[in-house]
Amino acid sequence: MFCFYIQDESQMNSYPPNTEAVGRMLTTGDVTGEILVCSEGLSFWGGVDPETGAIIDIHHPCHQKIISGKILMMPSSRGSCSGSGVLLELSFKNIAPAAIIFCEAEEILSLGALVSNCIFNKPIPVARLTKEQYSALAAAKSATLKGNKIITDIDSFELKLIEPNDLSLTDKDREYLEGKHGSAAKMAMQIICLMAAANDTTTLIDIQKGHVDGCILAHSANLIFAEKMAELGAQVSVPTTINAISVDRENWLSQKIPEDFGNRASRLADAYVNMGAKPVFTCAPYLLEEKPKFGEIIGWSESNAVIYANSILGARTSKNPDYLDLFIAMTGRAPESGVYTDDGRMAQEIISVEIPDIEPDDVFWPLIGWLAGKASPSKIPIITGLENLNPEPDDLKSLCAAFGTTSGAPMLHISGQTPEAKLPLEPTPATKIIDLESITQAWHELNKADTSIDLVAIGSPHASFEEVKKISRYFSGRKCHSNTSMIITVGRHTLALLKQAKIYHTLIQSGAQVVADICWCSITEPVLPPQARHIITNSGKYAHYAYGLSGRHARLASLRDCVEAAVSGIAPKTPPSWLKT
Repeated sequence: MFCFYIQDESQMNSYPPNTEAVGRMLTTGDVTGEILVCSEGLSFWGGVDPETGAIIDIHHPCHQKIISGKILMMPSSRGSCSGSGVLLELSFKNIAPAAIIFCEAEEILSLGALVSNCIFNKPIPVARLTKEQYSALAAAKSATLKGNKIITDIDSFELKLIEPNDLSLTDKDREYLEGKHGSAAKMAMQIICLMAAANDTTTLIDIQKGHVDGCILAHSANLIFAEKMAELGAQVSVPTTINAISVDRENWLSQKIPEDFGNRASRLADAYVNMGAKPVFTCAPYLLEEKPKFGEIIGWSESNAVIYANSILGARTSKNPDYLDLFIAMTGRAPESGVYTDDGRMAQEIISVEIPDIEPDDVFWPLIGWLAGKASPSKIPIITGLENLNPEPDDLKSLCAAFGTTSGAPMLHISGQTPEAKLPLEPTPATKIIDLESITQAWHELNKADTSIDLVAIGSPHASFEEVKKISRYFSGRKCHSNTSMIITVGRHTLALLKQAKIYHTLIQSGAQVVADICWCSITEPVLPPQARHIITNSGKYAHYAYGLSGRHARLASLRDCVEAAVSGIAPKTPPSWLKT
């Protein structure tokens, strides 16, 4: 139980109301199913097994429950933008939820349902209800959806069908809708318009850069989608980068990757390259030289990248689901809503952090990010109390990534640290407090692995040049323990810099591996050593997702302690000294 104290009790509604007078239906279908109510949002990526439909996020209150065939209810989704791809895979396997019901704004699973319906003719009904309708439906045991109606044994209501009417479109937008730029671009614009209507906007906005995220071969759906779009002639129209993929594109054969998997993963990456995207293969595109500037309008996917771009760089991008990111890059257009607008970037909640008496090390930042996401699962917060600390860019990277695992919000503010922290707040924001007891509890929650460590995992998101430079310094000529592996994942641009600076060769001599193109969200055996059972990482994101993605528990520690664990094979057994009271 985490201690988030709410100072304004008027803000304690469990589910913020849908401001519409009636609920709305994005996609329709005739289905009947048992109702499964999730009190918290769920990330399908790392949280749902695409082979079984089981909830595998060990931190979620519905862990181990099956969503297949259920009327799945949750306030909104959270976590990775890749959840849309997991939903599409469930749809292909006929083990998707019968329908998904929200009571707050939601894009990731909604987009996955739209792609399943509009491109592959496999409908998954998605609705957003008012607070009252949501509460009434949650009290029922089962429900039937017929078109835009929801019927239970205790209630029934009719929903408004979302349609892209009254959109303010340019001549170029209409050309896309008329198919003048090909069938792929036509489908892309149709779905963009539907998402605009779902977001209550009538306008689209030009974007200058794209970043696509659906390039990990975690399941077949991503490959099927990408090759279908490439076959239809899809091409990006703005400079677009590609997220980390599932193999080291140039070296996977020497890494003993099964040939079938390596070939399919390569085909997936190549499909996006053939559509015009740049093969940077990194989940940290903000580390590239051509990173976005303050105020630049971009169309990015990948949760940590979106949160960092908005929060730390001051660029503007929605948290675009997988597949929508490609549609936006193809057309250069995105719905003008949410954080694309000035009002949409205002903080909606205040999170006050208690600072320890002793200056904390770098593990403090992912702990705060993870807790802030739990405290603000759907709203943009401003974090106060950190004004006198001096975080490095990698600390903020770590905080943003951890925040993205527990919150669906596309950004956050940190008082005294981030460029838009002085924006006005929304009226009557709730204030929640993260105290030292909460931080201690979070440390224990993210340290479930045994202290005998056989794998050190660095690079979720991709490690920066400065991070890897620190690792080399911390080794100080020592080597990894004979029973412990260290794998550092980086973007290929960072790998080139490390080789140029001779840091790469020093790390190899220490027994560490530095691998490009893949990250810990996509690593599979045998790159992930099959014999490894207990992992330590400096990433709150990977500490959260590790068990769901790999079946192995993890421990969370500072970068220095991770190196010490690599050398000794032993992780710290107790919280860091700055946290002990």
